[in-house]
Amino acid sequence: MSASTPSSNFEETTGQIVDDLASDVRNTLDGKDFDAVPGIEALRARVNAKLAAARDLAAEKTKQAAHKAREAADAASAYAHKEPWQVAGMALGVGLLVGLVLGRRK
Repeated sequence: MSASTPSSNFEETTGQIVDDLASDVRNTLDGKDFDAVPGIEALRARVNAKLAAARDLAAEKTKQAAHKAREAADAASAYAHKEPWQVAGMALGVGLLVGLVLGRRK
């Protein structure tokens, strides 16, 4: 069993969605129905180029988002280790507010 992180799952899912979309578009344009259309080869080449660019861009943006998420998680962890009593106090306050709101619903 391989260890996977949420960011790697997100990257894999995003990549799969882009690949599925690209495959669907290619399969549609590669159909024999379009062979008689003037300029179809040029259109197919442009679509393939744009799909490759979109795939690369999606991969890059996904990596950037995963990197930012890791940085935020690291910062939160560092703060929690640096100021444990403040974190515990905030959690207590949030719990108290949730308890009050839920208690008034009856």
